[in-house]
Amino acid sequence: MTVVGNPAVTGVGRPMMGGRRISLTWVGAVPFLGYVAIFLFLPAAIIVAGAFASEGGLTLSNFANLSRPYIVSAIVGSVILSAVTAVAGAVLGALLTYAIATGNPRGTFRRVVTSACGVLAQFGGVTLAFAFIAAIGPASAVYIYLSQHHIDYYASGYWLYDLRGLEVIYLYFQIPLMVLVFLPAVDGIKPQWREATDSLGGSSWTYWRYVAGPLLAPAFLGSMLLLFANALSAYATAAALINQGGPILPLQISNAITSEVGLHEPGFAKAQAVVLILIVAIVSVLYAVLQRRTARWLQ
Repeated sequence: MTVVGNPAVTGVGRPMMGGRRISLTWVGAVPFLGYVAIFLFLPAAIIVAGAFASEGGLTLSNFANLSRPYIVSAIVGSVILSAVTAVAGAVLGALLTYAIATGNPRGTFRRVVTSACGVLAQFGGVTLAFAFIAAIGPASAVYIYLSQHHIDYYASGYWLYDLRGLEVIYLYFQIPLMVLVFLPAVDGIKPQWREATDSLGGSSWTYWRYVAGPLLAPAFLGSMLLLFANALSAYATAAALINQGGPILPLQISNAITSEVGLHEPGFAKAQAVVLILIVAIVSVLYAVLQRRTARWLQ
């Protein structure tokens, strides 16, 4: 016997628009979307609007001033600093990550190192700058002792207070950050893949060249891009270490806002901030693309 009824009631036949249920799965994302809108998109919109604003209305003069030689030098310095610390931090961090991943997954060494990396990756600012000044600065006990034994690592100048010093200090938090973001990808490498390579007569070079290397490459490059963006936006450590000039763009932004001689240019500072936003946005998009490729085999 066939039962014939109202499709809206029985669910048989073409469903009516009024009979569909509205999915509420998106409600859980509302707090996160609100947080992103208030603390990310709204400040970015204010900065972009302020970069084009002037007392008389809209202007492009703030962006025209980006061609000033010291601003160009600061942009180049920021890119070089970020690139050097990203590459060095990625390589050294990857080696440490591999040492952790090949050990006991429940061992004390892994727990201690990962916990320390979680702390050190967030350690920065004035405290980090003071720690390096006290440890290896011109007045430190280490430098005085080595100089008395004819080892003067400041013979060519006090490099700790310029870009070379920032490169060394930034590695302090870049390497732990690399461990944290790259460790899941290394853990995703299955031991059976190495065993399969060995059973087919492949060497270690064959395994890394054709199996593990291509699989880890997107994650490695994505982590490197994340380190680049992290170094590009760092400010407090450089501000505490470098008192004069502005070899990187974040310091130039600060100088344009808080000029001690009354030459502050808030619109110009926002134009410089737009440059940083654009660079970070490009890096973030590339990072998302690489992470999507990595997620295919991690799942």
